[in-house]
Amino acid sequence: MTPHDSGRRRRWPAVLIVLLLALAGLWAGGWFYGSGVLQNTIEAWKEREAKAGRVYACATQSISGFPFGVEFHCADASAEFRSIRSPLALKAKDMRISGRLWQPTMLMTDFTGPLSIAEPGQPAAISANWQQARSTVHGLPTSPESASIEVIQPVVDRVAGQNLFKAGRLDLNGRLVSGTVQDKPVIEIALKLGAASAPSWHQAAATPTDADITAVLRGLKDFAPKPWPQRLRELQADGGRIEIINARVQQRDTIGIANGTLSLSPAGRLNGELRLTVANLEQLLPTLGLDQMLSQEKASPQVNKAFGALDRILPGLGNVARQNAAPMVAASINLMGQPAELEGKRAVMLPLRFDDGLVSLGPLNLGMTPSLF
Repeated sequence: MTPHDSGRRRRWPAVLIVLLLALAGLWAGGWFYGSGVLQNTIEAWKEREAKAGRVYACATQSISGFPFGVEFHCADASAEFRSIRSPLALKAKDMRISGRLWQPTMLMTDFTGPLSIAEPGQPAAISANWQQARSTVHGLPTSPESASIEVIQPVVDRVAGQNLFKAGRLDLNGRLVSGTVQDKPVIEIALKLGAASAPSWHQAAATPTDADITAVLRGLKDFAPKPWPQRLRELQADGGRIEIINARVQQRDTIGIANGTLSLSPAGRLNGELRLTVANLEQLLPTLGLDQMLSQEKASPQVNKAFGALDRILPGLGNVARQNAAPMVAASINLMGQPAELEGKRAVMLPLRFDDGLVSLGPLNLGMTPSLF
């Protein structure tokens, strides 16, 4: 071995150490740069949201996650929605926004409950909690491509003790199908619910239900910051619509699938029709309140007149017919619908219509939907 070879071998460790130090410096510089980008992105997003009347704040905030990620921690997170019809103030225990240096176009947010909901300046009226809640956004900050929300075991209660909603799981996904967020975006939305119930909304919603719904929203001008009522009015004025590509809902043995198109009336209520196929419809009708619809107090004048005519033929016959009318109506609806088969079960195909908010299933009126603006 020559002295020259020996000296070269001694220099290699020094060169490696220098390279490692340089790499560590570049990595640290990349982390600090990424953390700065994340903080600027969050601040820019907060400014855009504030212009639309949605104000977000943290009691304390910090950035961590070195060396492999960037994490923004917001303790005692709060939000105020001032531009909606009924202003709301939300407060959560904790929120963490994180990104990976090797995936700069993806941001994940983890939420820690409980979440309180109130009118600004008033005590909380509603409380929500969950086992785990995470949102994920893909794309550039100024041009997101997709977003998702996953919530495990969500529970929403009134502070007074009434349960409003609970589920085993809720997944909501949205992605840009065409256009951009600045120009005529077309959005595909997918919603999955597992064992979901909302007993205070309607007795039909009190039974745990599974749902898998995919829809496409067309007619938006852009995603510029603006109040939702204004956005929905623009959607209605431009002939916007939501296309239900596929919807499957199961409640015990009752299974329903639907597709069709819905739009908004000038009053902000739903218009349109869904083609609905239902297996075991007779098990669902009682929970829709068919017995109450046929009661003397709630039945239409024509229905009460028909039952009154039976009483004139034979006293008491009208009440007997009224008490046994629900099974007859269920059988009639099955006969009026088109016979079908759904997942190996006998089913019936019926139109589910929305006429300026009035909902009807075949010949049966189910009630009104609220105005959306």
